[in-house]
Amino acid sequence: MSKIFDQLLEKRGFSRGFLRPKYEESVDPFLLPDMKAAVERVREAVDRGEKVLIYGDYDVDGVTASTVLFDALMLAGVKEVEIMLPNRFTDGYGMSKKIIQKAVSTGVGLVMTVDCGSRNDEIIRELKESGVDTVVTDHHECGATLPEALAVVNPKRKDVEVAAELKELAGVGVAFKVAQALVKEGMIPEGQEKWLLDLVAIGTVCDSMKLTGENRRLCRYGLMVLEKTRRPGLRELMRNAGVKTLNGEAIGYQMGPRLNAAGRMDSAERALKVLMEKKKVVAVSLAAELEGLNEERRKAQAAAIDEIKERGIQGGAVIIERGEWHEGVLGIIAGRLTEEYKRPSFVLSEVDGVLKGSGRSFGEFNLAEALDACREYIIGGGGHAGACGVKVASEKLADFRKAMNAYYESLGLTNQERFLGVREDLAVEDFEEFSLELVEELRELEPYGEGNQEPVFLLPGVRVMEVARLGADKQHLRMMVWDKAGKRMKLIEFYAPEEHLGVREGDTVNVWAVLTENEFRGLRSVEGRIVRMEVA
Repeated sequence: MSKIFDQLLEKRGFSRGFLRPKYEESVDPFLLPDMKAAVERVREAVDRGEKVLIYGDYDVDGVTASTVLFDALMLAGVKEVEIMLPNRFTDGYGMSKKIIQKAVSTGVGLVMTVDCGSRNDEIIRELKESGVDTVVTDHHECGATLPEALAVVNPKRKDVEVAAELKELAGVGVAFKVAQALVKEGMIPEGQEKWLLDLVAIGTVCDSMKLTGENRRLCRYGLMVLEKTRRPGLRELMRNAGVKTLNGEAIGYQMGPRLNAAGRMDSAERALKVLMEKKKVVAVSLAAELEGLNEERRKAQAAAIDEIKERGIQGGAVIIERGEWHEGVLGIIAGRLTEEYKRPSFVLSEVDGVLKGSGRSFGEFNLAEALDACREYIIGGGGHAGACGVKVASEKLADFRKAMNAYYESLGLTNQERFLGVREDLAVEDFEEFSLELVEELRELEPYGEGNQEPVFLLPGVRVMEVARLGADKQHLRMMVWDKAGKRMKLIEFYAPEEHLGVREGDTVNVWAVLTENEFRGLRSVEGRIVRMEVA
């Protein structure tokens, strides 16, 4: 093991066991609250020959979780299972009242939620009054009281102690824990549940959950399963996305946006069909549809961001922008604004006379708590610390903006930008230490994501000896730099900002880079991909 890799593991507090976690050491699924009751109710559904209706969500986590639970219930012997997904534009987040009519009219005995349900007290009560049982599986924050469900399998419950690593599970992770519990109870043949891990990896990475502990274990094995997935739709999705190496980046930036595009631009049902389709010829067509929707998403997103920049960002600690934009891209726009302006952001668009939107945050400003503090100025909303949805009456927008900024100021937060900037894991002055062996070792850390970001190395005070602009629009940057001992290293930056494109030969720069491997005519070498740069 190379010296740098040892130093990296030590700095991150990772043991050697982190590199190759064992599936057999997965956390007992019955440590999740109400899991025993949930499994017993599934057993009753099997014994009675009941129909089970799964209610999910329209994002990648919700769609993958729905598919995981569907497959698990079928493996357990449930005769008839159906999935119902909300429509972002007509139903919004959480359980829609449509499920009551659907369940009653089609003879459903049990409703199981994934990635939602913990705050849908009224709907679950009405289902109960209609003779339909509900089992909630979710990972979102719970309210002051739990819904009247037979089971609420949620690691975020406040009334019970749950292992810390289980609290980081995505919705798909909780659904997979149900599958593991069904295995332990002898309802699913041991080992069959592992084929569901491809979806667990996708949903967990795309929902930006911490990739340590149990998530690390599930996603590490999930990548292995994804390499040989039995799902034709996933194979076609990866082919269309140009995935060459399966890792966290491929999932988060190539596969995830395409699956999310369905729920953003049309209906999440289209993503669900891609995941569940068994015939390759049909999967080819379905995956192509997602490709088209993703292109629509890109164009709508770019147009909105250009409009906001052209008219200028409003003042205040919290950005709150309103416009006539596609509802499906509001969250992405908010994320881009937060990233660029380093301020929490809300982006709203008028839908049926009401302003609907998404918020994005970072650092110590918790959006879920902020919405609670501004509750009198909104129609509704909720979510996580870093992402939320919200509805505001048009005439209350000014009040909402004032209240949100006042709440931010009341917290007395300082130096929040420290949570956003690219920071190095290690500073390396001698390029000799960047070996192919190190690149191979770094692959053992995959998949990268929250809590386990791709390692960044600071190259301090390096001299630029060659510089070139590449691409049709000269938007990419390639440099050759020297370290202090005169050793060379090639660096590249895609879509480099103007200030980076202005670097010239002879300049001394500080570069933050991640390591990549290049192969040309059979020769392998270590290169760096620039993630930050400053002229020294």
